[in-house]
Amino acid sequence: MNTMKSATRRAAVAMAPVLTAALALAGCAVGPNFREPAAPQVDRYTTAPLPASTASADTAGGDAQRFLEGEHVPQRWWTTFGNPELDRRVQQALRHSPSITAAQAALRQAEETAKAARGSLFPSLDANVGATRAKESAAQSGIGKALGPYNVYNAGVSVGYVFDIFGGVRRGIEAQQAQADVSRAQLDATYLALAANVITASLQEASLREQVKATHEIVDSLRQELEIAQKQQAIGAKSLSDTLAVRSQLAATEATLPPLEKQLSATQNQLATYLGVTPAQLQLQPVTLADVTLPVDIPVSLPSTVVAQRPDIRAASAQLHAATAAVGVATADMLPRLTLNGSLTSQSLTESGLFAAGSGGWSIGLGLLQPLFHGGQLLHQKRAAEAGMDAALAGWQQTVLVAFQNVADSLQALDYDAQSLKAQSASEQDAEKLLSLTRTQYRVGAVDYLTLLSAERQYQQARIAAIAARASRLTDTAALYAALGGGWQEGMQISEANHASKH
Repeated sequence: MNTMKSATRRAAVAMAPVLTAALALAGCAVGPNFREPAAPQVDRYTTAPLPASTASADTAGGDAQRFLEGEHVPQRWWTTFGNPELDRRVQQALRHSPSITAAQAALRQAEETAKAARGSLFPSLDANVGATRAKESAAQSGIGKALGPYNVYNAGVSVGYVFDIFGGVRRGIEAQQAQADVSRAQLDATYLALAANVITASLQEASLREQVKATHEIVDSLRQELEIAQKQQAIGAKSLSDTLAVRSQLAATEATLPPLEKQLSATQNQLATYLGVTPAQLQLQPVTLADVTLPVDIPVSLPSTVVAQRPDIRAASAQLHAATAAVGVATADMLPRLTLNGSLTSQSLTESGLFAAGSGGWSIGLGLLQPLFHGGQLLHQKRAAEAGMDAALAGWQQTVLVAFQNVADSLQALDYDAQSLKAQSASEQDAEKLLSLTRTQYRVGAVDYLTLLSAERQYQQARIAAIAARASRLTDTAALYAALGGGWQEGMQISEANHASKH
């Protein structure tokens, strides 16, 4: 044992100058250093400056929406719609959706991979113990007679270390950490997309419910008119053509119900998927558009804030960071590599003599590897990494352009939605008045059935269109929140998950 300790000290003394020299050589890492790309130098999203508010709508559609430039989107932005059922659905989705679980697992995997990569900065230390039983022939023994069988016991410790002189190891770690940042941003993007999808699908479901209800009411009205027409035909007050006209209108209106109900069922099934349950397990409290508050004050984050906050842009930036570090790794692979290997060993023919005096030995070796010729492999790998960095930069730029397009589309949609809702509400009111007046005229014989049915058809179309316009205004508001990044920030998923678990 004392011999082994003495050998250990001698090996340490021998290694010290080498370690000191290697540490002195280790400096900056080769390859480009990552810098966050500059956001586009713009102060607005649309060609024309943003108006102070959208166009006004009548009382049925709510007030004009005010744009608050430079304000931040709230993290729990869906609560601005003021509907407890919408909030419950989002919370359920965040707790139970497999897409969230998968994104969380991907983040944990990326983080653990990055931690594993950091282990390359430290020496590797391995211990080994073995026993061998052997028998040598006379030719092998060198003494003219056979030896054995006998046992050989050995034990040892080996150390290996790669000096990161040119920073290839550090660049590799940097790349893995950047990949973890990609997964972290993708998790935020999954939260944002899921919340937006739940709100959008819920508003669509509410709209379809009301459209189905309105259509049923119109069908009931036409059935009453058909019954009256049949009675009047029976006493000779109306002709068969009048009855057939009402029946045709009734059939045409009934034909619009199956597509609406089909779309409603599909939307509910999609909601079940978002909420993490099967369609058979779905339990929803009805949401009506009248119970959903239209957010009046709309925060519009600055373009630079959107670039820094929106998850898909952060993911593209982290991807660019990883690609930049990969260039450093490929560059370092073309340069000399210095390695250090050392070992302490002990060997004996008996177990008791394994650590006795004279059984120990040690070795230390320093290696230098300089790539000379690899058929152009290393050069082309470096060029490929550089091309990957250029592609990642272009991908980041494209992601930013699409993000700004999303925001511009949503901002303009809100103004157009307000105008559309105002027109559709007026059309619905006028069509309702026209239908009431036409019914009165028909009862006194002033108009025929075709005129009445035309008024019925106009009212039906105007009522359905008005419902769709109200829903469109709400869904486009949710789309704007999502386009601005939804208030999600790095680490937000942790606080949101904690909030969800408390409810």
